[in-house]
Amino acid sequence: MSGREPVAEVADGVYCVGVGRGVLASNVYLIRSGGSWALIDAAWPGRGQLITAAAESVFGAGTRPASMLLTHIHPDHSGSARDLARFWDLPVWVHPGEMPLAAGTYLPEFGNPLDRWLIVPLLRLLPRRRVDAMTSAASLAGVARPLDPAGPPPGLPDWRCVAAPGHTPGHAAFFRARDRVLIAGDAVLTVNLNSVRGLLAGRDGAWGPPRYTTWNWPLAEESVAALARLEPHVLAGGHGRPMTGTGTAARLRALAETLHGDTGTAGPGRQC
Repeated sequence: MSGREPVAEVADGVYCVGVGRGVLASNVYLIRSGGSWALIDAAWPGRGQLITAAAESVFGAGTRPASMLLTHIHPDHSGSARDLARFWDLPVWVHPGEMPLAAGTYLPEFGNPLDRWLIVPLLRLLPRRRVDAMTSAASLAGVARPLDPAGPPPGLPDWRCVAAPGHTPGHAAFFRARDRVLIAGDAVLTVNLNSVRGLLAGRDGAWGPPRYTTWNWPLAEESVAALARLEPHVLAGGHGRPMTGTGTAARLRALAETLHGDTGTAGPGRQC
């Protein structure tokens, strides 16, 4: 895809950048905070120039974020993070539970079905030199940093991190309480990636993470319930069009009840 990516303001100072098309589409978020801004997620590899162009269309030529954060380390969310970190001379902040994945190597204890059934068998067929080169390209070693779970996310003093593990061991969401905006990554999506028919139809809704790339499904269900208790007015996932309006919380609550039963009345989501 060439040219500038579409940018849409989905809440006050929250800009969604749609990168790619169809099954390869993913969302990047530019978050204005005071006189600065932060980047959440970094799409597939090779999308750095598209992301910087989108940022400049919002914040001006030569702009540089105060921080870069990832909801999780998967190639459709972290692929361009290393290039952007070098370009902007910034670290990449992730939840501490995600740090084992930063090296870019396959760890069996954190493998998902796609890893086990397809990726690892294919890697075994490739020359070692090729595998090492792919691992090096995917690595965030030296640029990834663990964020402080007790404090606000770097560069976003009016937001908080909400632990949402399951899709990956250290998946995180980001929540702004004043207007109930939730950046959910792949913990909750607004397009159904578990159904070919649902994907092709593009029907908006609240859906769980893709099962084929989810590390721990029971834990992912618990995370959906935790995020539903936040009662967001804006649900901005890693895939699909962000959902806004008064019915957003109810749709997420219905998803949690479908996946996990009654969400109960326990606290408003787990702090990171």
